[in-house]
Amino acid sequence: MDAGQIVGCDVGGTFTDLILFDPASGAVRLAKVPSTLDNQAFGVLAALRAAGADLPRTDLIAHGTTTTTNAVLERKLARTGLITTQGFRDVLELGRRTRPQAYGMTGHFIPIIPRDLRLEVPERMDAAGEVVIALDAAAVEAAGRALLAAGCVSVVVHFLHAYANPAHERQAAEVLARFWPNGHITMGHALLSESREFERGVTAAVNASVQPLLERYLARLTEELAQGGYAGEVLVMNGNGGMVSARTVAREAAKTVMSGPASGVMAAAYTGRRAGFPDLITYDMGGTSTDVALIRGAEPPVSNEIEIEYAMPIHVPMVDVRTVGAGGGSIARVTAAGLLAVGPDSAGATPGPICYGRGGTEPTISDANLLLGRLDPAKFTAAEAPRDAVAAAFRDKLGAPLGLDEVAAAEAVIRLVNIRMAGAIRMVSVSLGADPRDFTLFAFGGAGPLHATALARELGVPRVLIPARPGITNALGCVVADLRHDFVHTLNTPLDTLDMDRLAQVLEGQAAEGAALIGQERIAVQAVRRLHSVDMQYRGQTHLIRVPLDEATVTRAALLARFEEVYFRRFRIRLAGAPAAVVNANTSVVGSRAGLDLATLIDPAHRRATLAAAQTATRAVRFGGIWHETPVYWRDHLPAGFALTGPAIVEQMDTTTVIEPGDQARGDADGNILITLGGAP
Repeated sequence: MDAGQIVGCDVGGTFTDLILFDPASGAVRLAKVPSTLDNQAFGVLAALRAAGADLPRTDLIAHGTTTTTNAVLERKLARTGLITTQGFRDVLELGRRTRPQAYGMTGHFIPIIPRDLRLEVPERMDAAGEVVIALDAAAVEAAGRALLAAGCVSVVVHFLHAYANPAHERQAAEVLARFWPNGHITMGHALLSESREFERGVTAAVNASVQPLLERYLARLTEELAQGGYAGEVLVMNGNGGMVSARTVAREAAKTVMSGPASGVMAAAYTGRRAGFPDLITYDMGGTSTDVALIRGAEPPVSNEIEIEYAMPIHVPMVDVRTVGAGGGSIARVTAAGLLAVGPDSAGATPGPICYGRGGTEPTISDANLLLGRLDPAKFTAAEAPRDAVAAAFRDKLGAPLGLDEVAAAEAVIRLVNIRMAGAIRMVSVSLGADPRDFTLFAFGGAGPLHATALARELGVPRVLIPARPGITNALGCVVADLRHDFVHTLNTPLDTLDMDRLAQVLEGQAAEGAALIGQERIAVQAVRRLHSVDMQYRGQTHLIRVPLDEATVTRAALLARFEEVYFRRFRIRLAGAPAAVVNANTSVVGSRAGLDLATLIDPAHRRATLAAAQTATRAVRFGGIWHETPVYWRDHLPAGFALTGPAIVEQMDTTTVIEPGDQARGDADGNILITLGGAP
């Protein structure tokens, strides 16, 4: 029997991207449709139709979703209650006593669960896990029924020191399960066995608040797919860059936050490894925002310390992706102070930038690129009217207040955006102890390749790698990502008194649990990898340092030496003799799936024999204040292994790549474009 189709689909803030592989014919089909934010399932189904998917012949659909991310950021959450230790109902609101603005006294914070839905019950554990006050089961039942009466559909059980002894949380959950009308009961320790009550409580609250939304969305999506004849598994991308079955993912729904950005990083790591560039700065510029990550050794960074907005720490393992800037739809304006500003507000998918021709009236980054010749007006509509409308908006809304014509205003917008994004990327890399000049910039997203070489110049990065399908890289990440489960267990013990056998037992137990979970998935894996690490700190410090371990068993002296070396690489200082502590023991269990030949992303039959044959036009493009007559190429037609010197524009279905004057570009066997700035080696 022939292998069936494989589909990867990612829902973004502006577009839903899909890539379909058909092993029987060798065909690769792509789709990019507007996202349907009210019900993301409609966008997924529209993308499947656009790609001509044959659902009865489809073996696998891998899906990245922004359902939970959007719900948290927009606070469109399920009504959730909290049952906690007497005297601790306000932990979620007190937080860490930080301020929304570090140098100001203004700002506001609204906790995930309002105070009237945070109820207390008598119980108490101490930090050693010893019972101080027994749990009052009757009080738990009364609190649960009160929350139901208040309209709650989810409940969190969050007790003090439950990471040390979860007995009371488990007992309370058993009481609630006897009358709670659904399975939306989250125990804080089960999701995150961490000592910090605020972070553990917020993570549990987020999980409970988005669990009904994700479950409802996936149920609707899988039902629609089944009606279309799909009988296979739906895998969902977690924020850690691994895939989990839709049948079980809602149990730990908080782990799907940052699902979309994670998929792009996974695709970048996979592509960079094959291309021979394991150290990457990933630069994903879409229609709404720009995300950045740092990859070393082809291993995407995973952190337990992500805070997606002020006072919103979600301490489950997530790919360390930072949102640093604007997207193609970000709106440019002149402030009351007479200064040019771009974003954070966006034109989105509807009405979109002016050049989309859907009724947009505000100048955006995409419109600026069109005015400068980098985008072809004919690709949006057949008429010149959109360009005239764009020029009028830049002349009247930006140029007139700034004393510029429309072209100079567009240049100012692009220059401002590039400088600010480069500065933000530099801060991210430096904060992680990395020099951008040691990396290759991996640019993707619908707008990333438009700005990549300019950003690389600002950063001092010598090379830019553009994948074969930049605009659908996140969807590709869903296809190439492995199955993955992450575990964290708090030890919080000085290294000199840590029971090393106990550490080994914790790591090995987590590895066994992860292997069992992967074994339950209905997806074939080629191998199972176990990755161990510990989070350490010098006693008295607050920040944690991730220390990788080659195996579960390690000596005390070897662990200290590794910690000191990692600390030195991060901060360039050694604190010899300072007492260290082991805070968390971490294990990642990865089920490796079959690889993918990226060369299939561009059909060899479409390639032309020469560059001249791949050229579709010549047009004036603005670089550095000067118009250049610039050749325009169609990406799918470029010869294998081509080489050219900029300026050049490379267009394709999902994006446009800008190659600036003097830059050297060449193609590789996987269809990537490697751009070397200014001809440097």
